[in-house]
Amino acid sequence: METNKPHLWEHSAHGVVSAPHALASEAGAAILYRGGNAIEAGIAVASTLSVVYPHMNGLGGDAFWLISDGDARTVRGLAAAGPAGHHYSAALFRDRGLREVPLRGGLSALTVPGAVGGWGTAFAFSRDCWRGGLSWSSLLESAYGHAARGFPISANQSQTLFRSAEMLRQQPGFAAQYLPADKILPPGQLWRQRALAQTLRTLAENGADTFYHGPLARQMVKGLKAAGSLLTEADLQSFVPRWVAPLRTPFGVGEAINMPPPTQGVASLVILALLNRIGVANADHLGSELVHYTVEITKLAFKYRDRMVADPDFTDVDITALLNSDFLDDCVHELRPRVAMPPPAIGLAKGDTVWFGVVDGQGRMVSVIQSLYHDYGTGVVAGNSGVLWNNRGCAFSLEPGHINVLEPGKRPFHTLNPALYAEQGKVQIAYG
Repeated sequence: METNKPHLWEHSAHGVVSAPHALASEAGAAILYRGGNAIEAGIAVASTLSVVYPHMNGLGGDAFWLISDGDARTVRGLAAAGPAGHHYSAALFRDRGLREVPLRGGLSALTVPGAVGGWGTAFAFSRDCWRGGLSWSSLLESAYGHAARGFPISANQSQTLFRSAEMLRQQPGFAAQYLPADKILPPGQLWRQRALAQTLRTLAENGADTFYHGPLARQMVKGLKAAGSLLTEADLQSFVPRWVAPLRTPFGVGEAINMPPPTQGVASLVILALLNRIGVANADHLGSELVHYTVEITKLAFKYRDRMVADPDFTDVDITALLNSDFLDDCVHELRPRVAMPPPAIGLAKGDTVWFGVVDGQGRMVSVIQSLYHDYGTGVVAGNSGVLWNNRGCAFSLEPGHINVLEPGKRPFHTLNPALYAEQGKVQIAYG
């Protein structure tokens, strides 16, 4: 059918959106087409992804943002990741005979989700500093519509559910929401999330703070408590997203920019800084030299990451030391051609995330990662809210003296690290 409305993708002058689901990209592009800025479009993308990509992210997860007005000097980070509840400690789990925080179930729902708070903080910044003119509720319209009216399930979601269903179906609220009629819906099947739609309506009408204060927060905490969680209303009420100064390192003819702890952004920067130092920028990207040094450098970066990256509120480690020239020079001396170092003692990652990026017509840019940590997080839906809770708390250690040992009010170690790259003082690339 002919229409006078131009196709969104024909108007790159309005900006560009990259996201792992087409419906989320369309939501962001629609905001840009209406004159919205990169943050406003980013909130539309983030909220829509929480609905249409629920196995990897959601309202019950965390997020980290890098926000740029185009000038590399003004890039700021937004850490929207919550801490452990005040009733949680390593001793709690050890006293129950556990050596690790459980991956699933109510007791593993031990950290406050930060994603929604991040949307609200980013929105306030857009309004106050970028003169954003779109309403908060308009940015959640796409998410609400897909939750209320349904959307075709993606192949990725269906396949992930097929792998995880037996392990998760007994978790409170999981089967009712994700296994209608006790079936794994095939790709393309229309699927509605009515409870989540009601939660999104509440947020759209009353603001992001209602996730942490009032009836919705009370309802979620009640559901979590019934599932075995020790989180309280006070834990949710005390959460505040944080503006943070990003970390930077020279790379190529420009600089790479990433998030500070509790994320592992510094490890990504160390890898780039060392690749820069050994001069393989022009090496064959599929050649053995670059592959070898990338693997060996990553081993080094992870070794120091595991010793030093944690919630800075609970440690006095100077993480910038990892980007110091003398330290990086010493690391280069540890690298040998055709010699492989032993790998650090790290487990195989079983989680996943979503990254998305938006640039608007004025060159303002956001790079964002949202996550539940492992697929479908704890598997616990918080009461009748439709909100699936994250299991980021299983990244804590229970070992006394460990830099990431679980403590009340402490944020866990995060793998999430959205990034930017700048040249000649201007941000050029968002990646993650």
